Amino acid sequence: MSRTNFQELLDAGAHFGHLARKWNPKMAPYIFDQKNGIHIIDLHKSVVKIDEAAEVLKEMARSGRKVLFVATKKQAKDVVAEKAAAVNMPSVTERWPGGMLTNFPTIRKAVKKMNTIDKMKEDGTFEKLAKRERLQVERQRAKLEKNLGSIRDMSRLPSALFVVDVQKEANAVKEANRLNIPVIAMVDTCCDPTPIDYVIPANDDATKSIALVMEVLCNAIQEGLEERKLEKEKEAQEQPAPAEEAAAPAKKLRPRRAAKVEVAEEAPQAE
Repeated sequence: MSRTNFQELLDAGAHFGHLARKWNPKMAPYIFDQKNGIHIIDLHKSVVKIDEAAEVLKEMARSGRKVLFVATKKQAKDVVAEKAAAVNMPSVTERWPGGMLTNFPTIRKAVKKMNTIDKMKEDGTFEKLAKRERLQVERQRAKLEKNLGSIRDMSRLPSALFVVDVQKEANAVKEANRLNIPVIAMVDTCCDPTPIDYVIPANDDATKSIALVMEVLCNAIQEGLEERKLEKEKEAQEQPAPAEEAAAPAKKLRPRRAAKVEVAEEAPQAE
């Protein structure tokens, strides 16, 4: 059973593409028709592609991997930040920090700097600074929070990227391609789908369309997270009790110690 359907996508306006004169010919397989100079996306194909992407994301969540959501355009940023946070996934919704993936250690240093400022506030060091220094540190902290706050818990490179508007987020896509990180993206009729591993043909300008796709994908991630939790609980139940584990090696060690003593006693007799 599909996670979404033709009617839901139609109601959300996911079928509206861009002006026909601005189209990218590589999107031809996903275009159904042209109406009033605007391309209409084939929503039957969108349903299939959304399901495919959802299964990939569910499997990633089930294996404990992180997916980075990227959407800095006005119509997408709020809904993407909210949905990603709900499933505990990192997101970039303000500005793509150049080299975020290809120069990840530097980004981690910036995040550590932010954490250090927070610790200074907790242990009282911050209050001992001069007023001017405090102001500078506060500004620095606010800037870091704005750009990197949503990825502060991302200790390693993501296993995949989800992107809204591949033209606007071209730098993010390029970095992911360079590092062979799979890219899942909403791709409109004016975009090139070639660098995208999992293309979701849909209107990437309408908030309703973005919200629907995000909801379906995040529900799949939630399923994966719940399955992972159940698997861990099952493993914990199947593991032997600590008392049994401690007793097992003790039994094996006794005969070995005895064997060593016997050899030591027999050695002088042989001489």
